Amino acid sequence: MNDNSLPSETAGHAPAGSTPTGSNAGATRRTVLAGAGAFGGAALFGSTLSACASGATRDDDAEPKRMLVLGGTVFLGPAIVDAARAAGWEVTLFNRGKSAPGRFPDLELRTGDRNTGDYASLAEGRWDLVVDTSGYIPGHVSAAIEALGGAEGGRIGHYVFVSTISVYTGPTEEERAAANGDPVVTEDSPVGQLDEETLANYKVIPDVDNSGYGPLKAHCEQAAREALPGMVTVVRPGLIVGPEDRTDRFTYWPVRMAEGGDVLAPGDPDAVAQYVDVRDVGLFCFDRGVARDTGTYNSVGYEPPVTMREMLESCRVEGTEAHLVWADDAFLLEQEVQPWMGLPLWIPAGGRNLYSCERALEAGHTFRPIDETARDTLAWATENRGPDHRWRAGISREKEAEVLAALKQR
Repeated sequence: MNDNSLPSETAGHAPAGSTPTGSNAGATRRTVLAGAGAFGGAALFGSTLSACASGATRDDDAEPKRMLVLGGTVFLGPAIVDAARAAGWEVTLFNRGKSAPGRFPDLELRTGDRNTGDYASLAEGRWDLVVDTSGYIPGHVSAAIEALGGAEGGRIGHYVFVSTISVYTGPTEEERAAANGDPVVTEDSPVGQLDEETLANYKVIPDVDNSGYGPLKAHCEQAAREALPGMVTVVRPGLIVGPEDRTDRFTYWPVRMAEGGDVLAPGDPDAVAQYVDVRDVGLFCFDRGVARDTGTYNSVGYEPPVTMREMLESCRVEGTEAHLVWADDAFLLEQEVQPWMGLPLWIPAGGRNLYSCERALEAGHTFRPIDETARDTLAWATENRGPDHRWRAGISREKEAEVLAALKQR
């Protein structure tokens, strides 16, 4: 992203122009590439959502469970909605009615605005699960919970707050010392905090900037737990990718590989690429909410880890010749290629962290094959990204050609 806007429901994505830390653990080639490269004619959302192991399904004679999503119509929100509906739940949305207003015409919509404190439409109703995909300012989180009656109101069964790995301040010296390679950040690692004066400066979502995004999310987590003791799950996604990702991060790669020819590949081929399909995040958020789990989880992929080479290979299209041309970190920086946003998922050595997904895996987080994510992302992009599309991530073909030419002359 490069427009300095903060779209709602892009939880797990840092705000525009930011450069979140990535990962590298020197992993070898993994068997997670099941069937990579064969793009076939699968439907856009190839995998059918299955019932959650936590008990999300219900008997036909039982009263339907009810979920309220704060947000719900953009990217992650629909993935959560789809997971709930596949399990037979009734879903209500709360939002301004401005982002993709026709997305779920058959669902109940409670209209309101978090920036103005308009929660009047939530004065009535009870929900077994509330999922907050659009909380960026702690006061907004507290206000929404208060409007729903709080912990004593009996109108909230459980609350899932979608946060981000951007809450972390970075690995501690102890974590760096213990790491064999790049440090591992766990859910117990320190998170950012803002002083009261700085915190007070953030009143509406457009105020949220790169420096405040992560700490504000950490304060939002705290606000939710204080308002609903013992009733909150926190999910901290990393880079969320897949169909409908408006940021173009990751999407650049399936599209570029489909074009074929010499493809500029960044950095260490064995560096770990951590990203997660939006549909897998959505199912995990719903699943943990159904279980009334009070844990905090990083939602990052994969196990076993996926390398940059494997990620790029998963984007190959059958019948298209794409030749990966690897350039080292120093050369790319010398050529003024921007990490992360210039060549997505690339972060030079020394700036990478590996985020632990062990806790989420133990709680049942699953990841679809990476070739499925690449295939579905390409199908969506092909339908929605025309020749005049202004890409928010990735380098131009002209810049890529210049760098490739310079690489050949070394």
